[in-house]
Amino acid sequence: MSLRLAYGTNGFGDHRLGDALSVISDLGYAGVALTLDHPHLDPLARDAPAQTARARRLLERHGLAVAVETGARYLLDPWHKHEPTLVSDAGRERRTDLLIRAVEIAADLGSEVVSLWSGILPASATPQQGWDRLLTGLAPVLPRAARAGVTLAFEPEPGMFISRLEDVAELRRRLGDPDELRITLDVGHLCCNETATPEQCVRTAGEALAHVQIDDMRRGVHEHLELGDGQVDFPPVLAALQDAGYAGLVAVELPRHGHAAPAVARRSLDALRSAMAAAERLRRENAHHEEALT
Repeated sequence: MSLRLAYGTNGFGDHRLGDALSVISDLGYAGVALTLDHPHLDPLARDAPAQTARARRLLERHGLAVAVETGARYLLDPWHKHEPTLVSDAGRERRTDLLIRAVEIAADLGSEVVSLWSGILPASATPQQGWDRLLTGLAPVLPRAARAGVTLAFEPEPGMFISRLEDVAELRRRLGDPDELRITLDVGHLCCNETATPEQCVRTAGEALAHVQIDDMRRGVHEHLELGDGQVDFPPVLAALQDAGYAGLVAVELPRHGHAAPAVARRSLDALRSAMAAAERLRRENAHHEEALT
């Protein structure tokens, strides 16, 4: 099977949504990861339903699949990045409300997935308080997602309360392993923050994997880099995704490269296509090796 490559609209923050989707489609991407934020689709605006309807028409016009992202930096608080979160000392209900809105928008857009994360636990809070806050904040969102047919894909983020793949597994366990809560993997984060290799992490996530973000990083440094500028070995990761039968989007996540978005998106697609060809060769070699052993 061929992976479906996408590009994140947070990397096109200087473009109008229609222009961004046109560029992404013309380059040859199959989809977009749409960050809900004021430049493109503001979920808090009075005309959010009209913005959503327009976005759906644009997506359909360009033949793009879509995943919904909720990582806008200053959508809820103009002073504090990403705040409030699901684990903040105050205002957590605003994050819950945003996630419910994201689920509704995803359903209206025809998206099957909403990607989300925990936030940074304040120094004043204990880990147990973090878990309590997280479970409480997600409780109203899960049934809404189930009714809408939308999967919540939880992303482990370096420095956040849920920072590693094992933390997402614990979260799912504490919630009773609901079908509507699965996993987002950012390939760069896996290189930066996990002890296992990125391809091993893909295999660990297995059928619970619902969304993939892709970028390059260096070990221990949380900085999104263009593909080829870090330490990620992409062909084994892409081969593992194909072996797992992953059917979601593989979305380039370069939110700080908007100053050169069209050129970066073109280079990223070229790099991914080369890595996919290498991944297919790797899969054939592995298949021949296994056949020789039997």
